[in-house]
Amino acid sequence: QVQLVESGGGLVQAGGSLRLSCAASGSSFSIGTMAWYRQAPGNQRELVARITRGGSTNYADSVKGRFAISRDNAKNTVYLQMNSLKPEDTAVYYCNADLIRNGVISSWGQGTHVTVSS
Repeated sequence: QVQLVESGGGLVQAGGSLRLSCAASGSSFSIGTMAWYRQAPGNQRELVARITRGGSTNYADSVKGRFAISRDNAKNTVYLQMNSLKPEDTAVYYCNADLIRNGVISSWGQGTHVTVSS
């Protein structure tokens, strides 16, 4: 049993900032790579940022220099700091984690809404 719980979404003006958090809870598993995805209306779900357990990161070109992903392994939590937000960033943001127990399984959060107004 694993649950990913997200927080931090909301409404913000263009140019503002938000910090998303996602905490994984459960027993008898290890967490590998964690990531943030987003999906805007009419679009496919896209990878925003990814971070390995050791801290190696990569970002979508559209958010490089504006977003930063980080994690706290002791808390099984991943964060996404979003700065200089644009209306194009408006989407549902989903937390993803690779869970390791009997092989690797990809687990998803419920999604949190981010709306950036002009």
